[in-house]
Amino acid sequence: MSDKLNIAIDGPASSGKSTVAKIIAKDFNYIYTDTGAMYRSVTYLALKYQVDFTDEKALVDLIHRYPITFKQAEGGQLVFVDGQDVTMAIRLPEVTQHVSQIAALKAVRQELVKQQQSIAKAGGVVMDGRDIGTVVLPDAQVKIFLNASVEERAQRRYKENMEKGIACDFDELKEAIAKRDYYDSHRENSPLKQASDAIAIDTTGMSIDEVVLAIENIAKQKLN
Repeated sequence: MSDKLNIAIDGPASSGKSTVAKIIAKDFNYIYTDTGAMYRSVTYLALKYQVDFTDEKALVDLIHRYPITFKQAEGGQLVFVDGQDVTMAIRLPEVTQHVSQIAALKAVRQELVKQQQSIAKAGGVVMDGRDIGTVVLPDAQVKIFLNASVEERAQRRYKENMEKGIACDFDELKEAIAKRDYYDSHRENSPLKQASDAIAIDTTGMSIDEVVLAIENIAKQKLN
């Protein structure tokens, strides 16, 4: 048994999961796994190779043919598909628009969950997504469920996109986030929901540092 914890962070779109997970992983010297980037990568591949979003077998074949890997760099984590850097490409609006549809597919989820569980086998992983505490890492020692108002989450995503030079409309973003919340929490396979043993944190009005501190204090209590 590893003396390192597995930390599962779940929550809806733009609740701050990835941002805080990356910082916590760095502070604890753990491995950060962005499961959302994995689903985005499959969506990117489906768009690139014009694979039907309902063809589960063809989508799983894409995962086998074009491996998804992560690399830690000076400016943060990079995402690669078959050795090609897709870090920016998977954040484009056309990928965002379709990722929930791809993420709802049972065969795609099963394949990626296997990969995610393999990464976490040795412990010392911070993983964020929609179903980490409920499906991917049900035995994680620390489970967190982050949330924030739709308004605040839309503002965060808008600011993030502007900084990356991705053109977007605030009202459209807000509507897209509300739709995604509904879709993610009502899908048949691994819907977004809080694990019964997860600690809920509403990040509305909280700074990134405050959220990180709250989660790290919970993790330190577990370690002690």
